[in-house]
Amino acid sequence: MSAVLGTPRNSPDDANLRLAFFKKLQTVTNKIHATSNLDEIMLDLSQDICDLFDADRLTLYVLSEDKTSIVSKIKTGLNSFKDFKLPISGQSLAGFAALSRRVLNLRDVYDDKELKSHSPDLHFQRGVDQATGYRTKQMLVAPLIDEAKGELLGAIQLINNRSGESFSSVAEEGIKELCKTLAIAYTQRLKPSPLIRSKYSMLVEDSVLSAPELELAARSARRKNDDIEEVLINEFQVKQTSIGQALSKHFGVPYEAFKSDRVKPVDLLKNLKREFVEQNLWIPIEEGSEGMVILAIDPEHVRNARVINNIFPKAKLVYRVTTNREFRQTLDQFYGAEADLTSVGDLLSGLEDGDDESSDLSEADLSAAAENELVKLVNKIIIDAYRQNASDIHIEPRPGKEKTIIRFRKDGSLEPYIEIPASYRNALVARIKIMCDLDISERRKPQDGKIKFKKYAPLDIELRVATIPSAGGVEDIVMRILAAGEPIPLDKLGVLPNNLERLKAAVSKPYGLFFVCGPTGSGKTTTLHSVLHFLNTSETKIWTAEDPVEITQKGLRQVQVNRKSGLDFATAMRAFLRADPDIIMVGEMRDKETVAMGIEASLTGHLVFATLHTNSAPESIIRLLDMGMDPFNFADALLGVLAQRLAKRLCSKCKQEYEPSDDELRRLLAEYCEELKNTEAFKDEKAGLDGVLNQWKKNYADSNGKFKLYRAVGCDQCSNGYKGRVGLHELMIGTDRLKRLIQEHSRVAQLVAAALEDGMLTLKMDGIEKVLSGITDIKQVRTVCIK
Repeated sequence: MSAVLGTPRNSPDDANLRLAFFKKLQTVTNKIHATSNLDEIMLDLSQDICDLFDADRLTLYVLSEDKTSIVSKIKTGLNSFKDFKLPISGQSLAGFAALSRRVLNLRDVYDDKELKSHSPDLHFQRGVDQATGYRTKQMLVAPLIDEAKGELLGAIQLINNRSGESFSSVAEEGIKELCKTLAIAYTQRLKPSPLIRSKYSMLVEDSVLSAPELELAARSARRKNDDIEEVLINEFQVKQTSIGQALSKHFGVPYEAFKSDRVKPVDLLKNLKREFVEQNLWIPIEEGSEGMVILAIDPEHVRNARVINNIFPKAKLVYRVTTNREFRQTLDQFYGAEADLTSVGDLLSGLEDGDDESSDLSEADLSAAAENELVKLVNKIIIDAYRQNASDIHIEPRPGKEKTIIRFRKDGSLEPYIEIPASYRNALVARIKIMCDLDISERRKPQDGKIKFKKYAPLDIELRVATIPSAGGVEDIVMRILAAGEPIPLDKLGVLPNNLERLKAAVSKPYGLFFVCGPTGSGKTTTLHSVLHFLNTSETKIWTAEDPVEITQKGLRQVQVNRKSGLDFATAMRAFLRADPDIIMVGEMRDKETVAMGIEASLTGHLVFATLHTNSAPESIIRLLDMGMDPFNFADALLGVLAQRLAKRLCSKCKQEYEPSDDELRRLLAEYCEELKNTEAFKDEKAGLDGVLNQWKKNYADSNGKFKLYRAVGCDQCSNGYKGRVGLHELMIGTDRLKRLIQEHSRVAQLVAAALEDGMLTLKMDGIEKVLSGITDIKQVRTVCIK
């Protein structure tokens, strides 16, 4: 087929191909006549038309209402839903075909000489190509004409012959026949169905969607029994704000987006149950100078029902419209994702009636009411931990009649949450074991599992659960919250500019081995995923082996390690090497076999990333050599090692500025330069200290040479003056000098000195730079840095 469609000349051998083409054209024609409306034709048959002509893409234009331009109705191969509007003139190829009413067949739209041969004013608009990176070359354009009336209806445009050659004369003949069929369908029984006015019609008027795309979304929602807003957001990539603005124009009231920091209006909600609000689809969100603000999905219906006037008879009501998804978010924010207003205190009071003489109650021994309260309590604990940005939940039972303590780890520190009556500790453990399919009868051995919390509450998170028998015949439980997230852009990780430049240069190498090291919970996986996000392109094949898969990215092929079934890191690594990878990421290299395969893979042309549980970048080198790695191969493969820690970040709301004393600045300088004393730059210690101080003044001091530091204060937005965490980084690059030292089995001190001379900052040096920037304080840096 491509022979007859891809070459302008026809040979005697083309007769059979030409016959086959017109048979296929007849099939498409029959499908057009069997379809109910023009929108459906083009949405359902556009790929068939592309395949018929062996074209890469297709665009259909229809005449605008004012008949001065043509507007794109269907565009295959483009992610944009915004319509193209082209004047009927020689300013564009489709516009020229519509104006001249003849077929335009171009070998290369970028060839100005070829364009001028058709018309002196003809040119190709390259803006879309520049925006998308797609290269348009061949093009076949034909007008749609109502032959009975001689009126223009639109144009059809085929882009890029898959064979790379010009579209043939047979293709020209075929597109004319196709246009005749479409014109008949358009003018007779297959006119586009009128768009039924709805609250989403403004999306069409605002050019967010075309009319057939909105109709297709409505059809898809009906077929899936789904909310049309969800279809628009998930399948058509329409932004929530665009839907909100369309609703605002339709109802004539302002759009109110979801605000995560909105304060719950307790006084307004005290007599409103969640079930009532969900049924009536309105909720008061605040009361201010303009009146009581009512958030609704359909403000017009709510206003006409006048239910609110009976509940709040004296209030002056003002309305805001929002999307379905944001309305549900607001309900969860005000009432809690577990769908009731019950506080932890209320739930505990329902458990206080248990018999404190017996601490052996299991979930099976509970009454139905107590069991229900316990189920709610476990859900509430998990939801509160997630909302408070806790990373772990620690459930710590004590022997005898002592209460069970529950603590949350937030920003690296444990904080008390609640205490539970001793009589319910076994039932609590049993409930959690049931949620993650563990053996509730086994109390003598540690167990581990996972909870998919979406099965128990409207919150899509996973928890990794570990049970550990402890003294006194009780079991401790630790649950780590694995909230699925997007990778953080590399530039947003908090890496200092000089380190960021060196890091990007190292990971952009075509092959080699790069490690990220640090203790559990130091952000190693987050950093690696940021690096992979930086490297993730359509030309790259990336395999990852992780335990667990916490962060997901499009374009990555991610494997969940399952040791019980025999899929460990080494097994996954062997499989990856047979799967044509460009980049491999291994969650952890803890044994000789995995490290050896990593080195081998990096030496055979692959880029390999992995994590290690070591204290610093130079110590990682010694640890790997102690595993028995060949120092020459290892040195050749090494691109670099990034050690990192997470320190608490000062709260931006309440941190207090002060000017450090000379003594404090001197101690800070001494700590910063402690490791530098072994380098060439510090042969003259005073000159070295002065050099560092001058660099600090250049980077961090004000115009008067004064430094500003900050101290923690504490407010209602933070925990003792700290909120969130910041990464401290120690980046050691595999320079030629460092590789030579590795081959010579040099000591850690020599590796550190060489790396410092090559531009490395130790963890503490990086931390002190962030102290001088006002991000954290020296107390937090000392807490996470050994030296």
